[in-house]
Amino acid sequence: MAIRVKVLGCRRLVLLFVFLGLLLEAQAGKIRYSVSEETDKGFFVGNIAKDLGLQPQELMERGVRIVSRGRKQLFALNLRSGSLVTAGRIDREELCAQSVRCLVSFNVLVEDKMKLFPVEVEIIDINDNTPEFQLEEVEFKMNEITAPGTRIPLPSGQDLDVGMNSLQSYQLSSNPHFSLDAQQGSDGSQQPEMVLQSPLDREEEAVHHFLLTAFDGGNPARSGTLRIRVQVVDANDNPPAFTQAVYHTSVPENVPLGTRLLMVKATDPDEGANGEVTYSFHNIDHKMAQIFHLDSYTGEISSQEPLDFEEYTIYPMEIQAQDGAGLMARAKVLVKVLDINDNAPEVTITSVTTSVPENFPPGAIIALISVHDQDSGDNGHTSCSISGNLPFKLEKLDDNYYRLVTEKTMDRELTSQYNITVTATDQGTPILSTETHISLQVTDINDNPPVFPQDFYSTYILENNPRGASIFCVTAHDADSNENAQVTYSLVEDTIQGVPLSSYISINSDTGVLYALRSFDYEQFQDLHLRLMARDSGNPPLSSNVSVSIFVLDQNDNTPEILYPALPTDGSTGVELAPRSAEPGYLVTKVVAVDRDSGQNSWLSYRLLKASEPGLFAVGLHTGEVRTARALLDRDALKQSLVVAVQDHGQPPLSATITFTVAVADSIPEVLADLDSIETSSQPDNSSFTLHLVVAVAAVSCVFLAFVIALLVLRLRRWHRLRAQTSASVLAGLPASHFVGVDGVRAFLQTYSHEVSLTADSRGSHVIFPQPNYADTLISQESGEKKDFLSVPQSLLEDKKETFSQVNLL
Repeated sequence: MAIRVKVLGCRRLVLLFVFLGLLLEAQAGKIRYSVSEETDKGFFVGNIAKDLGLQPQELMERGVRIVSRGRKQLFALNLRSGSLVTAGRIDREELCAQSVRCLVSFNVLVEDKMKLFPVEVEIIDINDNTPEFQLEEVEFKMNEITAPGTRIPLPSGQDLDVGMNSLQSYQLSSNPHFSLDAQQGSDGSQQPEMVLQSPLDREEEAVHHFLLTAFDGGNPARSGTLRIRVQVVDANDNPPAFTQAVYHTSVPENVPLGTRLLMVKATDPDEGANGEVTYSFHNIDHKMAQIFHLDSYTGEISSQEPLDFEEYTIYPMEIQAQDGAGLMARAKVLVKVLDINDNAPEVTITSVTTSVPENFPPGAIIALISVHDQDSGDNGHTSCSISGNLPFKLEKLDDNYYRLVTEKTMDRELTSQYNITVTATDQGTPILSTETHISLQVTDINDNPPVFPQDFYSTYILENNPRGASIFCVTAHDADSNENAQVTYSLVEDTIQGVPLSSYISINSDTGVLYALRSFDYEQFQDLHLRLMARDSGNPPLSSNVSVSIFVLDQNDNTPEILYPALPTDGSTGVELAPRSAEPGYLVTKVVAVDRDSGQNSWLSYRLLKASEPGLFAVGLHTGEVRTARALLDRDALKQSLVVAVQDHGQPPLSATITFTVAVADSIPEVLADLDSIETSSQPDNSSFTLHLVVAVAAVSCVFLAFVIALLVLRLRRWHRLRAQTSASVLAGLPASHFVGVDGVRAFLQTYSHEVSLTADSRGSHVIFPQPNYADTLISQESGEKKDFLSVPQSLLEDKKETFSQVNLL
């Protein structure tokens, strides 16, 4: 049994040591200082840097600051010296009233670590308040038959200081009838009472005057006085009596002004003035005297200023009842204030970050938030939340502190700014809440490369373009912002036929416009394939590529090139043979030509541009084959000169001509012999023949001119006659084909324009009238076998036939 008792004793000792250790550890977590009240601003309180384990210069670097709640800032940090100093004059009585110890608690925040250090400063009282009485003078009425030993309670003095500086003693001025006795109250305060030492005699002295002095214990001591006037009256043997010694009532703090709270009642069995009772406050605080109103005749207590549970939970008062003869009685009144939910939670943003990069990691701290509700009970219990589907969450810390942290990674391209609403709600009825807003800007990082709208681009450009011509424009978009979205364009280096691509194409680095640095030749290359790079200006820069194909379109910039017949190098024309026995359609030669262009620009057509003997040869429109159009006659010259034109189908069309000679002979030696004999025999007559031919052409021209003049005269006369005989309406009804004006004559003249070719050979001299071409075979324009289809009056056509016959006769 003794062993068991010993074990239990050991356990109790162990538990006691553990409890004491925890208590010491909890107390050791706070930093404590003390400072006297009424010190000047900047007064040294303590070395906070040393107590935090920091150097003075680290206070600013680490963002050390004071975080207080619900009151003005009483202390400040001297960042230069690292000390805690007063922020202004501190009045202990204003902060803590009559409390024995006045402690001011606040937190010191080390912002870079988001760590709070509790600090407690005790405000030491100094003797800066003089004892005071609520009244300057009091009056008492005492019956002359009052027995010695009767005690008269006197008003207590008030000293706002505490401890030795508070009110310590009273002294009554010297007199033969009264002495002073101070009773110790339940709260430790002294209640002065005046004790009657000897009977009063109204006839000897009707009024007595005394002076009550209150002293505090300061050094030097301060004092306050109260004048006392005692009036001796006739005998009144019954003092007033209250129905209760203590009156209790409970009222909500939002009770309307002027509401009756309670009523005290005192009775006096005396008659007349001795039984008339009046009520007054006794030993009441100045603030309470302003809050409550006491009806001196009815004893009704009402409110005349708002009640505040947060300031006082119970208002204690002492009511004095006095009859007309001066006898008194006292009772206590306790007004209990019931808390209502009249204070919304207070939200304080202690520390906040206004902008974060979009790659901010989850769990990073955005803000430190403090929530406080001045109400009590459920009305003061608060909760904090954020609204909306946001990538943030609140984490609760001690002492109603919360920290706002990121819950997941943000994307600026989706949301560039967050408006976070923090709502603090209490649990009272009705529920009160407070909202505060935090605006958070999400800054951009370079996490998006430039993007082209298409994976591949193709464009076209005509060859022979001017240097510097704009070809195409590409645009890439970057979802980032500012310099991260500034896109520059460049060519990915490559070669074309061994030449660097940059010598053909350039790109504007800002606009993405492609320019040609040289004139392209379709015959050299038909397309260019290149890759473009779009790069942003971020760090590190991001880029993307796109393929671009540029197709060169052909232009008709190459004339047909005749490959055959090839011209001799001495500058003479080539010679082709045609036998005398050649039938119509005989293939004499074939003109072979090529065009370096493509498509329609390379389609070739052939025509006979000029021939010594019109109608003798024909050229295939698409084949270029030179064939005889009829059988060779004896009168046909042995040497036929042909000019063949080769034309492409481009816009505008380009053409080339070749001149060659067709020798009519069965063999080369025969050709040479015939040519020599022709030259020797024809030379004497060349000049006379040419003269005759010129005369004939002049005559034909004169006849033709006379015919035109006669035709105009006849037409003018006929038109004049018709105009005189018919009205304008008849003239308007004539067919247009029967009227030829000046334009018709001009068309007629153009139709009958002619060409004269003079050659050394009589068979080669001829007059040519232009005729329409055949569809498949181009014949010489000198042939007169085709009919003209100019739309002219029938009379003109008849005149034309006559003219033709005259020309043929010539």
